[in-house]
Amino acid sequence: MTLHQNLIAGEWVGADGVENINPSNTNEVVGVYARASADDAKNAIAAAKAAFPAWSRSGILERHAILKKTSDEILARKEELGNLLAREEGKTLPEAIGETIRAAQIFDFFAGEVLRLSGEVLPSVRPNIGVEITREPIGVVGIITPWNFPIAIPAWKIAPALAYGNTIVFKPAELVPACSWAIADILHRAGLPKGVLNLVMGKGSVVGQAMLDSPDLAAITFTGSTGTGKRVAAASIEHNRKFQLEMGGKNPMVVLDDADLTVAVEAAANSGFFSTGQRCTASSRLIVTEGIHDKFVAALTEKLKTLVVDDALKAGTHIGPVVDAGQLKQDTDYIAIGQSEGAKLAFGGETISRDNPGFFLQPTLFTEATNQMRISREEIFGPVVSVIRVKNYDEALSVANDTPFGLSAGIATTSLKHATHFKRNSEAGMVMVNLPTAGVDFHVPFGGRKASSFGPREQGKYASEFFTVVKTAYTLA
Repeated sequence: MTLHQNLIAGEWVGADGVENINPSNTNEVVGVYARASADDAKNAIAAAKAAFPAWSRSGILERHAILKKTSDEILARKEELGNLLAREEGKTLPEAIGETIRAAQIFDFFAGEVLRLSGEVLPSVRPNIGVEITREPIGVVGIITPWNFPIAIPAWKIAPALAYGNTIVFKPAELVPACSWAIADILHRAGLPKGVLNLVMGKGSVVGQAMLDSPDLAAITFTGSTGTGKRVAAASIEHNRKFQLEMGGKNPMVVLDDADLTVAVEAAANSGFFSTGQRCTASSRLIVTEGIHDKFVAALTEKLKTLVVDDALKAGTHIGPVVDAGQLKQDTDYIAIGQSEGAKLAFGGETISRDNPGFFLQPTLFTEATNQMRISREEIFGPVVSVIRVKNYDEALSVANDTPFGLSAGIATTSLKHATHFKRNSEAGMVMVNLPTAGVDFHVPFGGRKASSFGPREQGKYASEFFTVVKTAYTLA
């Protein structure tokens, strides 16, 4: 098969490759993708550093045109790229196409942001002196992305970095190189100058470590596990480097007695099980008041019986496979832990076979869980959800906030009083009322609190807070 190479200093390079396997059909090789070395990463950083002076002072029309052309091509190829995404990550085809469209929208938004760059002119408190406040690019940005959103998360990091005049060293997750390679190829052909975007695919222990060790990276934006995020932070502090972290979640969805049962069940099923539960914003804790608890569990169980687990490309599939064997083992280990802790396995919990060999797992629902159990404290990152019974809204809010994480939270209620109070008092960066906790717009800020996030928000105009530095300049008239 054709070797998809790394992009360094405007050239496609690399001789050694690794197979990208379809989790819906492990007999299929999606493609062969180069594995970068530490020296490759160092060369990429050097190329980005050399390209920064010219790119940081490039005209706004040049940047706008490249980002807009990228957006247009991604959108025109949404079915093709969505198919590629579904095959390499296991997300159902409709979800994969939707994610691809979102990537196009992100590039389009930041193409517009290039033309909206602005500053302030203020009078000084001293006479005959003017003050200008502007934002400037920060330099070479390291981008490290996870496997669960192979095209959207790279897009929402790459697009603002380029829009604000930074150069990039980009390391995607080793499990999902295909969509990242496609983005790099599209940007390269859109006219991006040599060295502005450098793609280095490979192991985090090799490529990622070389990035962390480099004093020439001005910033790193990272999405992934909490443990790796702490390593990124420690290395960045050593180099006095700006860093942005998006990490884990153990997101609650509260269901109150007055909730619309249909709305609550749909939101819970979507939040907990779609995308195979492999979303940092997924609701894996359903906190349900006792008056509606039994009806909610019964209705949700019936809903789960209707969900089809199968090949991501098959029409009618609701839930695709888990991403790989390692993640499947983690999920099944947590299912065993939940049972050993005394939670009741109300539905699912079994691996299943389909026409092709793959990593298929039934959606799994635990009841009679407590908030002290490991399945309620630790991020599982699979289609495994626990129901916690509580007495009333006050206890529900307390349990919802009793977590080291704080990314997303939801509530199902018809009470304006409780909805308003929850929005104000939830210790999460994003709050949803009568909606799934997963799924946010591309033009608004994304991020959490506590152990879920660190640094400025991602997406929308708030992205400028990370990808630029403020300069204040005084002039004597």
